[in-house]
Amino acid sequence: MALAPLAERLRPQTLDDYIGQTHLVGEGKILRRMIETGNVASFILWGPPGVGKTTLARIIANATRSEFHTLSAVSAGVKEVREVIEQCRRESTSMFSGGRPILFIDEIHRFSKSQQDSLLGAVEDGTVTLIGATTENPSFEVIRPLLSRAQVYTLEPLGAEDLDRLLHHAITTDTVLSNRTFDIRSTEALFRYSGGDARKLLNILDLLEQSTGAGEAIVISDEIVTERLQRNPQAYDKGGEMHYDIISAFIKSIRGSDPDAAVYWLARMIAGGEDPEFIARRLVIVAAEDIGLANPNALLLANATFDAIRKIGMPEGRIPLAECTVYLATSAKSNSAYMAIDAALEMVSKTGNQPVPLHLRNAPTKLMKDLGYHEGYKYAHDYPGNFVRQQFLPDTLRGLRLWKPCDNPAEATMAARQKARWGE
Repeated sequence: MALAPLAERLRPQTLDDYIGQTHLVGEGKILRRMIETGNVASFILWGPPGVGKTTLARIIANATRSEFHTLSAVSAGVKEVREVIEQCRRESTSMFSGGRPILFIDEIHRFSKSQQDSLLGAVEDGTVTLIGATTENPSFEVIRPLLSRAQVYTLEPLGAEDLDRLLHHAITTDTVLSNRTFDIRSTEALFRYSGGDARKLLNILDLLEQSTGAGEAIVISDEIVTERLQRNPQAYDKGGEMHYDIISAFIKSIRGSDPDAAVYWLARMIAGGEDPEFIARRLVIVAAEDIGLANPNALLLANATFDAIRKIGMPEGRIPLAECTVYLATSAKSNSAYMAIDAALEMVSKTGNQPVPLHLRNAPTKLMKDLGYHEGYKYAHDYPGNFVRQQFLPDTLRGLRLWKPCDNPAEATMAARQKARWGE
C-alpha cells in the first residue's frame, strides 16, 4: 500500500495541532469559543489555498461530535444538495447525534444561485450548520441571503513563524521524516516557494525526502530547494503558485502603467486556463483601487467587462479583457479614495460610535422635533451654487481631513472646487 502524502499524514485532528490563524482559533477567539461552547453558527472561510480551511471544518466537527458531510461545488448539483440536507434532517432528530450536522461546501463560490438558494431553508431552520470554503471574495459570488445567514471569516497565508513551526513539527513527528537526519542551513527559499501555503511546504519536504538517499542527511538550503524544485516543477503545485504570482504581476503591471506587460500576463493567464471571471473581478478591483477618482470611467468599463465575460464567455471574452487591461494600464492613477476609506475605518475603530449632530438627524415625530432633531439644518439647494457651509462630522471630529487628492488633472479640479467651497 502506497504511503499517503506528507500533507495528508500530518493533517491536524485537534486545535492543539493546528498551525496559524490565531486571530480565529487562539485563546478567547471566535472559532475556539464556538468549539468550546459547542454552539457553532454557520460561516464561510475565505482564504488562499493551503491555509487550513477544510482542516478547520473537520476539527470543529470532531470536537463537537457532529456528523460531517462534504460537497464540492465543482461536482455537486441541486439534487445532491437536497439529498444531503434530507440526510442531515434525519440525523438532527436522532437521539444518538452529537451537535447539529455540519455541511462543508468546498469552493462555495462556484455554486450557482439556484444551488445556493437550495441551502437557505436548511441553514435558516437549523437543520444544518453550513461551513463554506472559498478562495474568492464571497461578496462577489455568494448570494446576499446566504451571506446574511453565515458570517465570513478571513484566513491569512501562514507567516514565516508559522511555517517554521510547521517545518519542525513535520520533521519531529512524522513517521517517515522523524527517522531521517536533517541538515537545516537556511529556510528562506523553502518559505518563499511555500508562499504561506502549508500544503505546499509539506509537498516540498516530501520531494526533498524522496530525492535524498536513505543513508544521507536531508539538506534544507536555499540552493538545494531551488535546484530540486526547478528539476521537479510540479512537485510543489506550480499551478497554484503561478495562479497567485501571475495575477500579482498582472495587477502590478496595470498599476505601473505598462500595457505591454499587463497584456502579456493576461495572455499567460488565458493560455493557462485561468477562470476569466477571476481576471475580470481583479480588473474591477484595480479600477477602484488604483485608477479611482483620476478616471471614474475606469470602474464603469471594468464592470462592463465583467458583465461581457458572463454574457459571451471564452474565447471571445479575451477581447474585452484585453481592452479593459490596456485602458486601465494607460489611465491616470489615483488611490486617494482607497486611502481615504482605510483612514476612515481606522478612525472609526479608534473613536467608536460618535453621535450624529442633531441638525443632521431626521425628525419624523413631534418628540424628535422637541428634542432639537433636524433644527438648524441648511438645505444645500436653497443656496447659491447649491452649497452652504455647515458641520457634517461629529463634534469630536470637527476639521478631520481623510481624503487627500492625488496629483492628476481630475482631482486637481475636485480639490480646487473644495477649496473654493470650504476655504481650506
